[in-house]
Amino acid sequence: MNYFCYGGKCSRDYGIYISGSGTYNVPERDITKVEVPGKNGSVTIDNKRFRNIDVTYPAFIREKFREYSDHTKRWLMGDAGYRRLEDSYHPDVFRMARFSGPMDFDTRAWNRSAEFELLFDCKPQRFYKYGETPVIFDGPGNLYNDTPYDALPMIRVYGVSGSLYVGNIIVKLKSIDGYVDIDCDSQNAFKGTKNCNGEIEAPGFPYLPEGKTGVTFEGSIDRVEIMPRWWTI
Repeated sequence: MNYFCYGGKCSRDYGIYISGSGTYNVPERDITKVEVPGKNGSVTIDNKRFRNIDVTYPAFIREKFREYSDHTKRWLMGDAGYRRLEDSYHPDVFRMARFSGPMDFDTRAWNRSAEFELLFDCKPQRFYKYGETPVIFDGPGNLYNDTPYDALPMIRVYGVSGSLYVGNIIVKLKSIDGYVDIDCDSQNAFKGTKNCNGEIEAPGFPYLPEGKTGVTFEGSIDRVEIMPRWWTI
């Protein structure tokens, strides 16, 4: 039987099993339509992003409904933010999702079992799990993105100072205390809880477009680790 994991916890531990019929849809591209007087049809502007997508799991609890349903409410309704969502239908990817609710149970005889639907508000990306493995550079090298979607990597730079080149983006690091992390999604540099945005200079944060992206560095940089965060829809 199939299951999902949310926020590091598995539905099997709550007696919940699912159908995957609602997991194969794709998100909507964010397009702005402009109507121009005297011109037939609409002019469209691509906002270069996808909208969130609702993912619904038809679910059931086969036994111990009262006990499992109480634990399930605390689990799913305990945090309103985004958490990691994965399921056994798509073992190679995960989403960032938040549970939208509500939870309406259709109970069976003597309230021992129930069927219900679980609705998650998901970010549009399905992230490949292999994209979480850092690629280590002790010198010049390349990354290859075999998807048509720009990836926003997590970069860790070890050393003292120098310049990092990722594709056409140059990141100058003025001072590194052992290492610094550069999150190209949130557009922040940090070490642990310390903000290091003032220690870097760049015209923009690196990204990994489709195809090959060169990576090199100079100065007092020892090595670079890049978690590419490849994704698809």
